[in-house]
Amino acid sequence: MTYDFDTPIDRRASGSVKWGRYPADVIPMWVADMDFAVPPAISEALKRRLEHPVFGYEWPSPRLSGAVVAWLDKQYAWKVKPEDIVFLPGLVSGTNLVMRAFGHLGDEAIVFTPSYPPFLSAPGNNGMATKAVRLAQSTVNGKDRYDIDFDAFGHAFSARTAVYIHCHPHNPTGREYTPDEMTRLAQMCLERNVLICSDEIHCDLMLDGRKHVPMASLSPEIAQNTVTLMAPSKTFNVPGLGCAFAVVQNPRLRQRMANAEAGIVPHVNALGLVACEAAFTECDAWLADLQAYLAANRDAMLEFVARRMPHVGINVPEATYLAFLDFSRAHITGNPYTFFLEKARVALNDGSTFGPGYANYARLNFGCPRAQLMETLERMAAVLDHTHAAHSADPGDSLG
Repeated sequence: MTYDFDTPIDRRASGSVKWGRYPADVIPMWVADMDFAVPPAISEALKRRLEHPVFGYEWPSPRLSGAVVAWLDKQYAWKVKPEDIVFLPGLVSGTNLVMRAFGHLGDEAIVFTPSYPPFLSAPGNNGMATKAVRLAQSTVNGKDRYDIDFDAFGHAFSARTAVYIHCHPHNPTGREYTPDEMTRLAQMCLERNVLICSDEIHCDLMLDGRKHVPMASLSPEIAQNTVTLMAPSKTFNVPGLGCAFAVVQNPRLRQRMANAEAGIVPHVNALGLVACEAAFTECDAWLADLQAYLAANRDAMLEFVARRMPHVGINVPEATYLAFLDFSRAHITGNPYTFFLEKARVALNDGSTFGPGYANYARLNFGCPRAQLMETLERMAAVLDHTHAAHSADPGDSLG
């Protein structure tokens, strides 16, 4: 491995949201922001841009659009045109823009849960209702698995359904949906004239040599009914630079988005444009090393949970650096997020924010040096050991 992902970086004095939210004795394992240095090529590109003394408004250059088009072709054999690329300051704003462009007051958007919280709130921000459909959960080889409940999905549609928010790879479970699964979802949307908003921000964080397949790449018909949201921010750890893009191959949909963003959506950050181009043209080797490191982190986490926290349910992420943990059998009193923050001094994401029915869950970000991950897990296991010992010693426990 050429690049160093093991050396810790002190981020507390950098203005980091992740590291500044909690006291110094808390290990932050929550927000989807990795604790790794950005690729050297991005740092060098930013330094070169900083040598110019003016930072006025900037348009995305044809060179940048060409880099995005070439990346999509190289990574996924997905052929799009430069005019299909709509640059945005972020994917949360992009999701809200899609709701504004394609929904009306009283319309509905379907979202699978557990769900990245901004997907649950975006419809309501724009006068729409959120229709939550729970993923089917099962246990396979001792690990949690999340699959699409197609019957529940079909029953969720109504005359007011305008948008389906598709998250692929899925946040928080790390599922990479198969082409067959996505084709079935897309056909159900096409039959009902429901737009697909496909958030694929984690698409390059594939583990175990998997290859991402964009929803819109499945067929020309699906492409014409899909707005795909992507960004270099998660993959290359530059979320603070604010550069994302939508791939919209249907010119009619692009025009509706342009109408909806007029006067509201700001220009993309000038440095974000620089970082995006460098990410997609100079960072292949760094990304390959990152994917290998994240897979090893995941495997270390899975082994530790099986050995030290057997009462904790955990999924096997196929992509991303996120794991969704089930503490419903761990004898925790109250909310797991609060429990681990107070008892272990570990900050996770509160499962209750990912949709109804997940109050006993928490999301963990394993995009960090391995020593940090293992210290986190040791802290969590220690407080669970204490809790289990107290639970076993309670004579009332034998009464059922």
